[in-house]
This record gives sequence, structure tokens and C-alpha cells, in this order.
Amino acid sequence: MEATTEDINKLYKLITEAKHLVALTGAGVSTLSGIRDFRGKNGLYNELDAEKIFDIYYFEKDPSLFYTQGGSFIYNIDEKEPSIVHNVLGKLEQRGYLKSLITQNIDLLHQKGGCKKVIEIHGSPSTHYCFHCAGINVSYEEVAEVVRKGEMPKCPKCGRVLKPAITFFGESLPAEALKQATIESQQADVMLILGTSLTVFPAASMPEHTLRNSGKLVIVNNMSTPLDYQAFMHFEDLGQVFEGLNQLLN
Repeated sequence: MEATTEDINKLYKLITEAKHLVALTGAGVSTLSGIRDFRGKNGLYNELDAEKIFDIYYFEKDPSLFYTQGGSFIYNIDEKEPSIVHNVLGKLEQRGYLKSLITQNIDLLHQKGGCKKVIEIHGSPSTHYCFHCAGINVSYEEVAEVVRKGEMPKCPKCGRVLKPAITFFGESLPAEALKQATIESQQADVMLILGTSLTVFPAASMPEHTLRNSGKLVIVNNMSTPLDYQAFMHFEDLGQVFEGLNQLLN
């Protein structure tokens, strides 16, 4: 449904009066920044062999597949700017309304938009490590510089190829992030579900924790989700909704 001025005012009141507001975000919030999603109509899955690019067994066998194909978008994300959604969420956190943000994204744009309490349940490219040498942590910026030259980042100790701390297929999600996300979802009296169709688990199970504790869900997504019928409010246009919220925050 299209958001009316009355709807935006109602949502703003819900957000500002919430005792524990939590956001759950997916790829849709970053398409507004020019980053293509994975599974959408024009998603990267349609042209890249993502099942192999992000498969831990393929990476261990031949990491060049990730760095040549995946590198074309992973290591250019620092050129992207946060969208209205990222920026408004940053404002909501800074003003004390948003208590935490759970994201499936690996583009670091929430941090760029001003959020500090970000729980990255699919990992993050902000650091890279070596399978064989303990204590190796190489930053995104250092690795991006290497990858843009058509090379692969190497461990300074053993010379093996480094891996980003993104969760690949075949790997377990980061346990601490998953634990924090579950706790935050259980405590939420309002959860904003933004730009995700709630099809990838366990991220998709987080709103269930909120519902079980009598919290309200607000879903803003341009595709249907399995929880639309349980949403307290539901909208399709992220840009419109967050432009409206931004005007009320200014």
C-alpha cells in the first residue's frame, strides 16, 4: 500500500514511542544506493554463479573465483553512498530511538549512514583473515586496493590467500552475532523489517521472536513476505516512507 501523510505520522509516533525499537534489513535498502540485490528480478544471481562464488569449498579450492567475480562488486562498495534509509536509521539511533540494527547485508552502508549498533548476521568484509595463521586481520581498505589491481590478498605470514569474514555457503553464521540478534528481537516491542522478503533463515526467524513477545512488526518491502498478514503496518515503497520520516526528523 502507498503511504499517506497520516500513515507516516502514525509510523513516526510508533517509532518515537517504542521502548525497544529494532530494525531488520535486507538487500532492498541498498538497491537505493545503486547496489544490486542477489535474488531480485535484476539480481546478481541472474548473471553470476553465486552458488560457487560464495561456497566455502570452492573458495578453499580456488579463491580466484571469488576475487575475480565477487570482487567486482564487493570491493567497490566503498564508492557507494548510503541511501535515505541508511541515513534515517542513523538519525534514529543517534537520537536514542533505534536500539539496534540487524542486517543481512555485507556492504557496510549502515555504518556509513551513521549506525554504530549494527549486528551483521551474514558476516562482514570489514576484516579478512587467514585459515592457517592466528591473529591475522587485514582491513577492507587494504584488501580492496589489492583486488582492484587484479590481485588476491595474501597472508603476511604464510602467503596464503586471505578470506573475508563474510559467511559463505557451508559455513556457520557468526555465533555471537546470531545470539545478539535473537536477544534484540526478543526484546523488541517494535521491529522495522526493511527491504527483505524474509526467505533466508535464520534472519527470517527474527521477527517471530518479536511476535512471540507481543511486539509489533512494520514491514516495508516491494515484494510480499510470509509475515505480511501479521504486520501492524505494511508498505511497499521504502524511499517514500523514509523520505516522509526524514522530514519529520528534521
